[in-house]
Amino acid sequence: MHTHTQVNAAERRGGRPPEASNRWFALWDGYFAVSYAVTTVLLFTISGDQTLRAVAIGALTLGVPWYAALGRGLMVHNTGQRTFGPRNVVFGVGLFLLFTVATACDIAASFALFAVVPMLMMALSTTPAIAVVLLANLVPVTVVWLTGGQIGAVLPISLLGIALSVLQGQWITRVVRQSRERAQLIEELRQSREQLAQLSREAGVAAERERLAREIHDTLAQGLTSIISLVQAAESEVAELPELACRHLELAGRVAKDSLVEAREFVAALTPPSLRESSLVQAVQRQADNLMAQTGLTVRCRVEGPEVPLPMAVGVVLLRTVQEAFANVRKHASRARCVDVVLRYAPDTVGLLVRDDGEGFEVRLDDKGFGLSGMRARVQEINGEATVRSRPGRGTAIEVTVPLAAAEELADER
Repeated sequence: MHTHTQVNAAERRGGRPPEASNRWFALWDGYFAVSYAVTTVLLFTISGDQTLRAVAIGALTLGVPWYAALGRGLMVHNTGQRTFGPRNVVFGVGLFLLFTVATACDIAASFALFAVVPMLMMALSTTPAIAVVLLANLVPVTVVWLTGGQIGAVLPISLLGIALSVLQGQWITRVVRQSRERAQLIEELRQSREQLAQLSREAGVAAERERLAREIHDTLAQGLTSIISLVQAAESEVAELPELACRHLELAGRVAKDSLVEAREFVAALTPPSLRESSLVQAVQRQADNLMAQTGLTVRCRVEGPEVPLPMAVGVVLLRTVQEAFANVRKHASRARCVDVVLRYAPDTVGLLVRDDGEGFEVRLDDKGFGLSGMRARVQEINGEATVRSRPGRGTAIEVTVPLAAAEELADER
């Protein structure tokens, strides 16, 4: 994905996600600015040589563009990774020299240690940073000693400053490392969500394709097969049995109209019109009447138990199962004479049995077509179970059982 490519490119350039580079560092910018302002104010308020004070302020002021032009980028890149290259050395030495010059001109400039120490700790790797920080904390003591001041008053403060500087540096390093890791986790989470959304879209497309394939197989394909059979029968009868040919053509026209309605309905993902206008038992009976009219078979429908309203998803699956079973009878059971359809209503289940006395076949569980495998998939979607029993010369029986509790729960979820 495009976003993922951008992230990888940013990580190759700087080793960190793009939004982690500047989000938290603006706080440090403000901290450094405040430290510079406070130190400058102290230099102006404490009496001393004006020339030396100007040099001290100039050295501190040069530290601002030195930080902005070189140090800031190194700190952003170095945080949490602890790299140590020539640019880091140049920045660290330059910052140390500017601080030393400012402190040598005016001891009040040593207040800049509050900004210098974090910059050194963030720009250099840990060991060199601690070494330079120790030297920076010893600069005020050295200046006092060289100017003949009281070292005993300054040394304890410097020692305390050294300890605080090390602790502060370690704390800064840990904080910014955690910020970087948090930013990386956020970026990984964002990428994972994008990947999940992409997978969901692909799964939705695949599910819709499968639905359309099953619907086309159960409606249009079967309807076209019936139309072809009826037209072929009419062609063979038109010369000798014109009345029978007309009846077959009329039936073919009716099947074509029904198939057109079914096509429009499943494209809109609506309820089959045969179920929307009547009950499941009536819809199954109409399918049986059509099969008898098209093939001349004896089709017997029976209902066991009192009929109860079913969730629409269950009714659709059972009706499609009947259509698939009848289509298989037309195509494969040329020796069949009778087809039995049984709808069983029990307190906690609903069942369907479609049985014919045709030539039968060897049942294979690895069937790759849209027929029996599609039927099983439909039944599994409503938490039901489909069984196909057949043997050569012994006919075929398709049985479906659906627990009503699970079906109603599924309907509520939908």
